[in-house]
Amino acid sequence: MKSETQGESNHMGELKRGRVILVAYLIATIELTFLFMQLGVLPYLAKSLGLDSVGFGYLQTTFGVLQLVGGPIFGRFADQFGTRAALILSCASGSVFFLLLSISTSVPILFLSRLPAVFMHGLPGAQKVITDLTAPSQRADALGKLGLCFGIGIIIGSALGGILSTKFGIFAPIYIGLVGSLVNTMIAMVWIPSPAKSKSEHGEAEHSTSQSGSVFSIREILHLMKFPGVMEIFLVKVFSGFPIGLFLIMFSIISMDFFGLEAVESGYLMSYFGVLQMVVQGLVVGKLSKHCTERTLLRLGVLVFAGVGLGMALMRTVWHYCIIALPLVFAFTMLGTITDSILTKAVPSSDTGTMLGICASVQPLTRTVGPTIGGVLYKRFGVHSFGYLQLIVNIGLFVYLLKSKIPLREQKAH
Repeated sequence: MKSETQGESNHMGELKRGRVILVAYLIATIELTFLFMQLGVLPYLAKSLGLDSVGFGYLQTTFGVLQLVGGPIFGRFADQFGTRAALILSCASGSVFFLLLSISTSVPILFLSRLPAVFMHGLPGAQKVITDLTAPSQRADALGKLGLCFGIGIIIGSALGGILSTKFGIFAPIYIGLVGSLVNTMIAMVWIPSPAKSKSEHGEAEHSTSQSGSVFSIREILHLMKFPGVMEIFLVKVFSGFPIGLFLIMFSIISMDFFGLEAVESGYLMSYFGVLQMVVQGLVVGKLSKHCTERTLLRLGVLVFAGVGLGMALMRTVWHYCIIALPLVFAFTMLGTITDSILTKAVPSSDTGTMLGICASVQPLTRTVGPTIGGVLYKRFGVHSFGYLQLIVNIGLFVYLLKSKIPLREQKAH
C-alpha cells in the first residue's frame, strides 16, 4: 500500500514538473515572438527619428553589449533567488523595454529603451527551469525542444511585425509587445512555482558559488570555468560557430550584394530558416540524444560545421545557400543544445543558472564584435572567406576533440 501511494505521488510530481516545463516553453515563445516582432520595425522607427545606418549600428551594438553583460548576472540571480524570480524579472524587463520603445520620440529615448535588455533573458530562464526539473539523461532532448519556441518566435514575430506596422502604424507592434510582456509577467508569477527545482537537488551545495558573494561578482562567475571540462567545452561552443555568426550578422548586406535578393525575398529566407530550426532542434536533436552519447554528438556537430564551411566556400547562388542551410541549422542547433547540456552537468545544480547565463552571452558577444570583423572579412576577402574560416576552425576543433580526453558527465537516455 505504501509503495502504491509513493508511486502515485511520484506520478503526480512528474505531471506537475511536466506542466511547469510547458509553461516555461510558453513564456520563452511569447518573449521571442515579441522580440522578433519589434526587430522588424526597429530600423523604420530609427530612420523616422533621423538615425542613420552608423547610428543604427551603435544602437544594435548597445543591445548586444547589454545582453552580453547581463547574461551571467541574470543566471547568477536565478541561482540565488530562484527561477521564478528570474523569469518574472525577465518578463518585467521586457515590459519596461516595450514601454520605453512606445514613447521613443527622440534618439536618446530610443537608446534608453535598450537598457532593460540587460535582464531580458527569457530563453536562459526557460533553460534553467528545464535543467532544474529534468534528469541529466533527458536534458538534451528537453533543451532541444526550445528550438520549436525559437522557430515559432521567428516566423510569427516577423510576420506579425510586418502586418501590424503596415495596417496600423509603426508603433502598433510595440503596443502589442507591451501588453503581451505584461501578460507574460503574470504567467510567470502564477504558473512558475518557487522554487522550481526537484527536491533531490536542494541539498547539493558542494563547490557551489551561487550562495556566496554578490550577484555581480565577476570572480564567482568566472570560478565556474575551473570545473573539469568546462573551459574546453565553452571554447568549442564559442569558436565552432563564430565564423558562421559573422556571416549571419552580415547577411542583410550579403543578401543584397551577393545574392541580389529583395527585402521580401530575404523575409522568405528567414522564414525558411525558422521552419528548419523548428524541425531540426525540436525533433531531430532530441531523437539523436536518446541514441548517442553527448561526446559523439559534439564531434558530429563540429564535423558537420566543417562541411558547412566547405559548402559556403564553394556556393555561388542563393539556391546553393538554401541547400547548405539544412546542415548549417543542424550543426548550429546540435552544438548549442549539446554544449548547454554538457556544461550544466559539469557544475553543481545550484550553479546551473550562472552557467546558462554564461552560455547565453556567446551570441551577444558575436553580435558585439561581429559587425567590425565581419565587415573587414567581407570587404577584403569576399563572402567565401566566411566559409574558408569556418572550415579551418572546425577541422582544428574536430582534431582536438578526437585527441583530447575532456571529462564529461554524460548519459544516454533510454
